[in-house]
Amino acid sequence: MVQRTVPPRKLEYAARFNKYLDDFNQVISIGVDNVGSKTIALRRKALRKQGAYVLMGKNTIMRKVLRMRAEKYEESNPKICQNATKMLEMIQGNSGLIFVPNSMDVGKLRTSLTDEKVQTPAKTGVTAPVNVIIQPGPTGQDPSQTSFFQALDIPTKINRGQIEIVSSVQLITKGEKVTRSAAELCVMLNLRPFYYGMKVNHIFQNGEVFSADVLDITQSDIACAFNAGVREVAALCLSLNYPTAASVPHSIMDAYKSMLAVGLACSSYSWENLVKVKEVLADPSKFAAPAAATEAAPTEAAAAVEEEEEEEEESSAAAGGMFGGSESSDGGSDDDSSS
Repeated sequence: MVQRTVPPRKLEYAARFNKYLDDFNQVISIGVDNVGSKTIALRRKALRKQGAYVLMGKNTIMRKVLRMRAEKYEESNPKICQNATKMLEMIQGNSGLIFVPNSMDVGKLRTSLTDEKVQTPAKTGVTAPVNVIIQPGPTGQDPSQTSFFQALDIPTKINRGQIEIVSSVQLITKGEKVTRSAAELCVMLNLRPFYYGMKVNHIFQNGEVFSADVLDITQSDIACAFNAGVREVAALCLSLNYPTAASVPHSIMDAYKSMLAVGLACSSYSWENLVKVKEVLADPSKFAAPAAATEAAPTEAAAAVEEEEEEEEESSAAAGGMFGGSESSDGGSDDDSSS
């Protein structure tokens, strides 16, 4: 049986791939659909200066290298084997890998990659990334092209010797393939409706692979999710009558409310806070007045600060004439007149 020899370029590619995997702990996968080779080359050059490297290639070869790496270190180094296996899910579609040093922020790199986009015309058969709506107005086309617009169900009229679109029409729908007629109309109207650029799909970091959408999560989102979880835990513990750190504050507050209810029902018992509650129930306006005073206090304080600043400005303006300000020039003119 004749064995096939592996081309030297593939061996070189596998060696370079394994070297990057050994040297870097952070890897991001990028989608390069409808991205030109020149754009990729410029981005590769810019990243190389920052210590990051872009590796492109066929998915079959990249998966083959990762599988061979996993088999090689399956017994000697299970961690490397697991990392190679996890990275297989990053190789999807027309994609590539960027090996990022630990000193580089992955979030900032993702922003710089996705912000750079190129405006392109609509091509036949391409899946539309956005909706394309034709706005009403003159098209610059002569009346002989009316049948073309009618075939696309676009209402038009003849105005001053040219075709004018009467109302807005959605020409292309997001997620659907661009038809030949729609692409030709975009060329006729000189429209370049699509913007294409690199997309960051997955990130490999600390031995885990996660979607790039995780980077969009902010601290406030984490805090809100944590608070929602604590509320659910407290509600569950209260319903089960099982005390925990999340439910005990609510239990104490409920017990104190019960004590206030008993105190209001029994006139022979009283304490300081119960007296305040009785006063508020007897005359709610007493409670509203302190609240209004509390809201007005910051406004009065701000007004006082503004008055102090105005006084300082007036005093500094008055001192300007004494220490060579604007009035010193007037004094100079007085000296000239006296001389």
